[in-house]
Amino acid sequence: MQSVLFDEKAPKKSTNLSINSDLLRQARESRINLSQALERHLVELLREENDRRWREENLEAIDAYNARVEQAGVFSDGLRRF
Repeated sequence: MQSVLFDEKAPKKSTNLSINSDLLRQARESRINLSQALERHLVELLREENDRRWREENLEAIDAYNARVEQAGVFSDGLRRF
């Protein structure tokens, strides 16, 4: 289950951005909604950052688990038929 990254019902807020003029022209010609595109990409970036931070914070536990599995295997090793 994905955790909620932001309040989707929060009001919109105007902001100023600088963007490559040719990129902006092409996006407008393609009728790309810049606000929606930016929001979607920000969600992706935030998920990636949250995942990176979680892995960093849990690295010690992950390493310990992997070492235990390497040494002792997992519970189902004797039960699997594949």
